[in-house]
Amino acid sequence: MKVWILGVGMGPQHVTAEVADTLRSVDYVVAPEKSSQDALLALRRAVVDAYAGTVPIVTVADPRRDRSPALTTTGYESAVADWHAARAARYADVLRERGGTAAFLVWGDPSLFDSTIRIVQQVKDLGVELEYQVLPGISAPQLLAARHRIVLHPVGRPVHITTGRRLLEAVDDGQDNIVAMLNKELADLSALADWSIWWGANLGAPGERLVSGRVCDVLDEITAARAEAQAEAGWVMDIFLVRKP
Repeated sequence: MKVWILGVGMGPQHVTAEVADTLRSVDYVVAPEKSSQDALLALRRAVVDAYAGTVPIVTVADPRRDRSPALTTTGYESAVADWHAARAARYADVLRERGGTAAFLVWGDPSLFDSTIRIVQQVKDLGVELEYQVLPGISAPQLLAARHRIVLHPVGRPVHITTGRRLLEAVDDGQDNIVAMLNKELADLSALADWSIWWGANLGAPGERLVSGRVCDVLDEITAARAEAQAEAGWVMDIFLVRKP
């Protein structure tokens, strides 16, 4: 059987022609379902409805993950590994039963802070005979830069991409131009008061919010905008670029 891993940005408006054509060719889409009110599953349905309305979505109850805020880095990595293994086992059951050609729809781009590729490889390791291909999508850092009309890095300089959880670690390592993703809560920015920030939430989706300025001047505005995005969409994904003056 064959599996396609398709980057879909943040919804139908970001789907490339290549991804749309491939989506129409598959037998079904496999999608995790976190709850009966899963807003991200609803967005996946919107993508399928927009380009391949006759393709069914097979939902798989998403395993629980240890999200304790007190987890150490090692504990966090272990919790994620367990979660991925449980996901792989459930996906393997579906793929064994259905066969054919399946697709997974990945937010943003599959290459950046997403583990669908790793999980599908684990499915293969469980003995499911399949081949898989990957098509790219518009990533969150790309959207952030476009919305703020900026370049992610100064001329001839790098940009460091990490998670909010490891932001201060990157600062301590000397990084001074940092994109932070996967922020369950707003990262602690108190140590970066004089840095510039370009922040966005739910980019390209309901509840989109944008704030920019000096951290010490806009932190309260960001906190309020994040709460508004959560209230409007029922979920929040934010990302930001911080740059040392």
